[in-house]
Amino acid sequence: MRILCASDIHYHLAQFDWLVERAPDFDVVVLPGDHLQVQGQTPLEAQIVVVTKYLDRIAAASVVLSSSGNHDLDGPGEDGEQRAQWLIRAGHGQLFVDGDSVDIEDVRFTVCPWWDGPKTNEDLAEQLERAAIGRPARWIWVYHSPPAGTRLCNSGARQYPDEDLARWIERFRPDIVLCGHIHQAPWVEGGGWADRLGATWVFNPGHQPGGEPPHVVIDLDNQTAEWFALGDYEMIGLGPT
Repeated sequence: MRILCASDIHYHLAQFDWLVERAPDFDVVVLPGDHLQVQGQTPLEAQIVVVTKYLDRIAAASVVLSSSGNHDLDGPGEDGEQRAQWLIRAGHGQLFVDGDSVDIEDVRFTVCPWWDGPKTNEDLAEQLERAAIGRPARWIWVYHSPPAGTRLCNSGARQYPDEDLARWIERFRPDIVLCGHIHQAPWVEGGGWADRLGATWVFNPGHQPGGEPPHVVIDLDNQTAEWFALGDYEMIGLGPT
């Protein structure tokens, strides 16, 4: 199984075009949040229409796992906490979104929403508990923010650790977590695009302008992860340390 992961597209349509073009080359395409750009000139309502069509096009060629990020929230639910309700409505067929888990071959993928407060945090904890039941050989999470205790939350100026994710990783021990959120992490001193938290591999491809987004390619059969960015390339093995 080959997995393509690109995060933080932020309504960069040339990068969505690239994803549409490359999707047929992969079994799974993972987009860990921030599809929209809150401070952009295009109204969010129009961005949602366009991005939903792009997600449909990518899902026509590959299984897509699309989680929400902080830029994707479009209004409060009944409890008053913000959600990406447009993304939940977009899920169908090969497009799996916030709250979904799906088994593909011997891998369970769980798509985690951006949580805005105690209720959505609790909902996510319950989602992970349910998804842990009868888990197959491998378990991969899609979660926008990188966990505390890894290089992936280093922006260069400061750390942005997600303590809750770190605790959930310690409790449930997924094999891989695919993140984004911290754009600069792969390039700054003390940062990185890949790290381990216990036995769990965590990846953050980062964000750059240009027509090709920084991306991570994971080959589960060959146990490798490759990172591609403008002028940069690295490959690591995913075997035990």
